[in-house]
Order: sequence, then C-alpha cells, then structure tokens
Amino acid sequence: QGCVDHPIVLTEAVCNPLYSRQMMSELLFECYQVPKVSYGVDSLYSFYHNRRQNWPCSGLVISSGYQCTHILPVLEGRLDAKNCKRINLGGCQAAVYLQRLLQLKYPGHFAAITVSRMEEILHEHSYIAEDYIEELQKWRSPEYYENNMHKMQLPFSNKLLGSTLTSEEKQERRQQQLRRLQELNARRREEKLQLDQERLDRLLYVQELLEDGQMDQFHKALVELNMDSAEELQSYISKLSLSVEQTKQKILQAEVSIEVDVVDSKPETPDLDPLGSEQSLEDVESINEFEPLFAEEQPEVEKPVAAVQPVFNLAEYHQLFLGTERIRAPEIVFQPSLIGEDQAGIAETMQYVLERYPKEQQAILVQNVFLTGGNTMYPGLKARVQKELLEMRPFQSSFQVHIASSPVLDAWYGARDWAVEYMAREEGWITRKDYEEKGGEYLKEHCASNVYVPIRLPKQVPRTTEALAPSRVLTSSTGNPCEQA
Repeated sequence: QGCVDHPIVLTEAVCNPLYSRQMMSELLFECYQVPKVSYGVDSLYSFYHNRRQNWPCSGLVISSGYQCTHILPVLEGRLDAKNCKRINLGGCQAAVYLQRLLQLKYPGHFAAITVSRMEEILHEHSYIAEDYIEELQKWRSPEYYENNMHKMQLPFSNKLLGSTLTSEEKQERRQQQLRRLQELNARRREEKLQLDQERLDRLLYVQELLEDGQMDQFHKALVELNMDSAEELQSYISKLSLSVEQTKQKILQAEVSIEVDVVDSKPETPDLDPLGSEQSLEDVESINEFEPLFAEEQPEVEKPVAAVQPVFNLAEYHQLFLGTERIRAPEIVFQPSLIGEDQAGIAETMQYVLERYPKEQQAILVQNVFLTGGNTMYPGLKARVQKELLEMRPFQSSFQVHIASSPVLDAWYGARDWAVEYMAREEGWITRKDYEEKGGEYLKEHCASNVYVPIRLPKQVPRTTEALAPSRVLTSSTGNPCEQA
C-alpha cells in the first residue's frame, strides 16, 4: 500500500554524522510512514548477541569488515564514542593487494585474476601468522614451501581447433572456402575485364581519328596516351583485344568448374585447382595469398584424424601457486605499511585506545576483547591478537580474547534479539512524534547504539537590540554634519 506498517531496526556506521541519520529518518517517516525506528551499530549488535552470563558488560570490540576496521571500547554496556578509532583497511584492500601480487607474479593470466577470485582465495586459503617475520623464514625452506603451498586452478579450454570436427564437416568447410576463393577470383576477373574493355574502347576511338584523317586530334590523343606512333597504337590494340578475349574465356571456364565442383563427390581429396590446367599465374597467386586464412586446405591426401597433444600441460599452465601470498594479504590490517598506507595497525591502535584509560579500566576492557566482522574469520587471528596483547600488557596480567560465533551473521542475530526483547519498551525507539518534535537527527540511545550528541547552535542576538541599533544611528545622523565628521 506504499507504506511500511511495522517498526524498523537499522544499522548505521560508528559515529554516524547527524545529517546522514536525518536523511534516513526523513525517508522512513515521510515516505514509508514507519511507526518507529531504532538505530544501532552492527558490531555492537554482534557483541550483544554473544554476551554470556559470566562476561562483563565492558569490553573492547574489534570489528573488521569489508571497508574498514573499528576499535570500540564498551564501558558498562554503553559505547565510549570519544575513544573509538577507525582503520581504513578491511577485506576489500586485502583482496586488491592479493590481486596485485598475483598479477605481477603471473602476467600471462592478468585478466583471469579478478577481485572476486581473490576474495575466494582469502576466504579459503589465507591465514594470519602469529609471528609474521618468523613465518616468512619458514617459507624460505623448499620443503616447507612444498608442504604448505596451495594450488588454485583457473578455468581454461582444452579443446583444440579442428579436433572435434568430423570428416564430413571438414569437407563441407573446404567446399565453402573453395567457393569463396572462386567467387573472389571471378570478381577480380570481371573487374579486370571491365578496365581492359574501357581502355580498348579508348584506343579504338583514337584509331578512328586516324582513319577519318583528323591528324591534329590524333597526335594530341597519342601524346595523352604516351605513345609515339600509329604502329605502337595498333600493337596495344592487338594485345588488349587478346587479353579481353582470354579473360572472357576464363570467366566461362570458372562458371563451368563451379558447376562441376558442386556435383564432385570425392570426400578426402579436395581439388584446389578449379580452373584446370589453363589457370593463370594471377589465380595461383590469389590462392597462395589467402592460404593462411584457410590453414585446413592441404593438397595432400587427408590422414586419419588423431587427437593433437599440446606441447605442454594446459592445466598446469593455468594454475596459481599460493605461497607467502597466503599470509601477506591479510597481514595488512596489522601492518598497513605493506601497501603504503600511513596508518597504525590493529595492535598499535588497540594499545593507543587502552592507554587513554586508567589502569583499572584497562584491566576491565582486556578481560573481554571481542572479535567480529567478516575480515576476522582468518585462521590464527585470535592467537595473533593474544600475542599482541601479551606483548603490550604488564607482566603476569590477565586478558581474554573471544571471537563471535558467526562473525558475519551475528550482527543480524543481535539486532533480531534486541528487537524481540525491546519491542514493547520505549527505550531505543524513535517514534514519529519524536521525529516531528526533535528533528530527523534525533537518536534514542540503547545498549547497541551510537551516542547522541545534539547540534549546539550559537545563541542569536535578540531582535529588540537589533532593532534599536539602527534607530540610534538614524537619530545621530540628523545632527550637525560637522559633528558627524
């Protein structure tokens, strides 16, 4: 009916600008007549879905998605927006980096190495090294390389031209190619005959001038034809007449040969000399000129069709060997400098966020380091984060790292759980009345939402004072001009 008559739970970016929320609220309430709407952060919904009874309400959420990575501190169940940090790296940049590495390694398969295939490799073959430098040293061993290298087969076609054609199909193709050659030669002969006939007619016209006694016009015509005497003119006329007659005979013979070729039934020895023994040198050169276009035309007796074996294995040629690329691509979230980005990695950003809190709150946050998002599904990521925390935390301090049960879908599951639990409550829901009274940027906070910071406009000067100011100026202007000066 052109409207949505049920509440909407919508995810938004961390620290979403008020203007973006205002545009979305305006669309939902004005266009779709939504009764109420709630905004939340996807990673916080995932955190909400994975909470357990013995988990504290505080924690450090590391959310790595397709475009960016967020470090979100949560204190007593609410997001601390002032200390959130974002890294502009995610699964998209890792896929592009892997594509660039493999395109440089296999320039012959440049077009086949697409971003979608690189995402598949990232999901199925990549992993996070617990110690990146130490892992690279292992890959230097040939034995380790052979045992841990993965192969990916690119699509290719193993069918060779002509290997699947039957003898009847080949014979039919030869007949078609032969007809094309014959038509081409016939067209050339007709063009040559037309040119020779026109030149012969002009020479005969000059000869008539001589017979009629018009010597001045005859000599001018000889000069135009670049001839010296009447004998030379007569010689050219004789040669052209003979050439025209021969060309007419060849055209007739070619038509007869085409009719004979149509009823010819020799299957294995196609005749490439349709004009017989009287074929001119021009026709032979014409066939030789087009011979590369019809490579299947062989004058010898055709041998039995055999499967042509390629010089090398096409399947192996279309394989990608994945070695250190398996760890180099996902490593960029810890070392953005690998792709030339001037940003801090996850470990540095996490340490920076923790140092903004006193030691007591740091100890609380590290007790629940939560990993979510599609870019956190690499094997070894949890162990890597534990290693980084072990290096940055004080000696003998404790910490716990948890990963979402389903890093990709838990955001949706968390939003569903929140909507079911808070459906009958007012907390977190923005009604149409709230939208009309407080504006489209208004947000009701809840456990998985952003922090609402209203727009603070500077106080305007009262209109009464503004009205008095010009009147004073007018009264003073009515005085003596010398006093004004």
